Amino acid sequence: MRHGRRVKRLGRPADQRKALMRGLVTEVLRHGKITTTKVRAKAMRPYVDKMITLAKRGDLHARRQALAYIYDRDLVRNLFNKVPERYGDRNGGYCRVTPEYKRRQGDGTELYSIELV
Repeated sequence: MRHGRRVKRLGRPADQRKALMRGLVTEVLRHGKITTTKVRAKAMRPYVDKMITLAKRGDLHARRQALAYIYDRDLVRNLFNKVPERYGDRNGGYCRVTPEYKRRQGDGTELYSIELV
């Protein structure tokens, strides 16, 4: 039993789950909005907020931490240039998870969109 365990496992081993989160976070930061399942969107939200918080901090250590997590170097450069002016006065809550009113074709699971505010 998994009493008290806080990590959503998403039906994957740890290495695949971490790679999935890295890919989804990269795409949200690149496109601003993506559509995925409800559980993935809710599991991804803290990671997106963390990357934006690192970009707001803006120092060298934060940049290296973001480069270690996000797959695209140009995306990190743009993130660190644009985020402080966009989210400078905001204290968290950088992304919004909203339901899409359709279901996925193959298995009928609920779809949610996660977007940057």
